[in-house]
Amino acid sequence: MQQSLWDSQAAAAAASDIAAGVDAFYLIFAGALVYFMQTGFAMLCAGSIRAKNVKNVILWNLLDSSGGGLAFWAVGWAFAYGGDDDSNKFTFIGNTDFFVSHNSGVPLELWFFQFAFACALSSIVAGTIAERTQMKAYLMYSVFLVGFVYPVVAHALWSTNGIFSKTAAEPLFGSGAIDLAGSGAVHMTGGVAALVGTLILGPRMGRFYDGDGNPLEEPATFTPHSTALQFLGTFCLWFGWYGFNPGSVLVIASEQAGTVAALVVINTTLGACAGAVSAMFFSSWFDWREHGEVSYDVAATMNGCLTGLVAITAGCATVDTWAAVVIGICAGLFYNLGSKLLIRLRIDDAVDAIPVHMVGGAWGMISTGLLSSPELIAQAFSENPNAGWFYEWSRGSGNFTLLGCQLLAVLFIFGWTFATMGFWFGLLNYMGWFRVDPLEEAVGLDVSRHKGPAYEYTAPEDESVNQLMERRDSKRSLNDNSRKGQKAEIEEPEKAVDVTNKDES
Repeated sequence: MQQSLWDSQAAAAAASDIAAGVDAFYLIFAGALVYFMQTGFAMLCAGSIRAKNVKNVILWNLLDSSGGGLAFWAVGWAFAYGGDDDSNKFTFIGNTDFFVSHNSGVPLELWFFQFAFACALSSIVAGTIAERTQMKAYLMYSVFLVGFVYPVVAHALWSTNGIFSKTAAEPLFGSGAIDLAGSGAVHMTGGVAALVGTLILGPRMGRFYDGDGNPLEEPATFTPHSTALQFLGTFCLWFGWYGFNPGSVLVIASEQAGTVAALVVINTTLGACAGAVSAMFFSSWFDWREHGEVSYDVAATMNGCLTGLVAITAGCATVDTWAAVVIGICAGLFYNLGSKLLIRLRIDDAVDAIPVHMVGGAWGMISTGLLSSPELIAQAFSENPNAGWFYEWSRGSGNFTLLGCQLLAVLFIFGWTFATMGFWFGLLNYMGWFRVDPLEEAVGLDVSRHKGPAYEYTAPEDESVNQLMERRDSKRSLNDNSRKGQKAEIEEPEKAVDVTNKDES
């Protein structure tokens, strides 16, 4: 009997080891998918701007991973999760595990997953301030955002000692805020940083004002140089989202975790689909209202898809499938309204990252407070005292607790990010390190700072072109003469036949 007990204990230990290994691999694989989103951001940003700045924005995306990665290793993880414990005290920021090493006790697979999140956050801002920002400013902004600003938000929402954390020992108001994969912590933070950056930086030359600073009657349209790259970037991001959201379940080696992850995948898909269709519909409808004819905007459809993905990210584990569709439909509408509002306010966002990430992120947080199902909250978080506001009304209570926590989290994210990034961007601008020289902006940053354009535009020499045209003209002349000769040979026998027929007659 003792041997049987040992065997069962050994089997249980082996099963536990396998489960731990599967969970670790799951996070590593999901983190790799999230990191692949950097390709999506790079392609989307590069395609959305003018060709003269492509090298510049691609290098920015590389620096998000490089400079941001070093900052997250040195201090970012420590500020976000260092010193987490199971006590019921709230802390503002972490304070241990700086310069993460293999023997620091930090789950390294979780560090990698969170590093990929931090890189994605930093890339959100790149497109908004593209075509007019100095390289050193971008590197300093990326390090500050990933190393300090974002970790404080992540600590508040995801640390066991965070004030809004759903997993805290005693969550705020007995509920805490639900943000499974970062509608608020990642996307809204990045969107608010983008808003602050472009407000301080100002619009691109010629976008809303002429050379003398006078407002243009109609904003100038800077056509994206490659819709194909925009499309490629959009689908890379959508693909990476299947690591972003399901990976945020954090474990997979149990039936319950698998069930939650499967729902997350379905809701992620439906949010993207509904967002794309909704954005295209409302964009076409607005065009018809303004111009009397229907058009189908590819960029608006792609951005609507991304806004749907951003919005479903918070509640993807706690809303039903029909609610995911509703969230996506509303996201497509809010994207269109946000994009139009930016133009009306003369705020220059080269890739519409602000309506996609800030507006979409805020809607994701609020919609989670409205539409989270009590059964699905219990499945994902093992408790359900407070549900979405609409469900609470169906219970006859009108309990506002969860929605209230979601709204407070939105206000905290906006206030913290706006204040800190406003200070940092303002300092860079005061030091003269933020905006490029007007002449460099006019020429393009690729030529000004990156040893030439991204694409080869050199025309062939005139002499070579003339020789080629002369050769073609010569060939055409020979071909024409040959055809005339053949026609003459055909016509002569026909004339001879006609004469013979007449003589016989």
